[in-house]
Amino acid sequence: MLTTLPPSVHVYVAAEPTDLRKSFDGLSALVTARFGKDPLCGHLFVFRNRRGNQIRVLFWDRTGYAILGKKLAGGRFHLAREIAEGASHVEIEAAELALMLEGIDLRGAVHRKRWRPPQPARSDSRSSRPGLLSVS
Repeated sequence: MLTTLPPSVHVYVAAEPTDLRKSFDGLSALVTARFGKDPLCGHLFVFRNRRGNQIRVLFWDRTGYAILGKKLAGGRFHLAREIAEGASHVEIEAAELALMLEGIDLRGAVHRKRWRPPQPARSDSRSSRPGLLSVS
């Protein structure tokens, strides 16, 4: 589900543990205070508890707030990357969040560069379509 999010949806994870007894209003206030973002923007905001075994994802779905919650039976939720000192949050990809929700520790994983098709070489010919001769 989460790996198929459109590229316009960003995923932000809070750097500090959060009291997960907070509900819709409390978490949305934290989005404004910690992330400096508008909680109604449609992005996903992820919060973990102090032990790291529970997670809440807050998002706005056009009609209201929704919270996805998960508690691992064993283990902890781990981020694939380190959070910089003093940072309030870190942005991750939807695929990282999906793996994180499965309880997979990605700290040793290596993120490879994505392949992109080569850009076609620009020619100075008058013809804009290949294979056509331009007549002067």
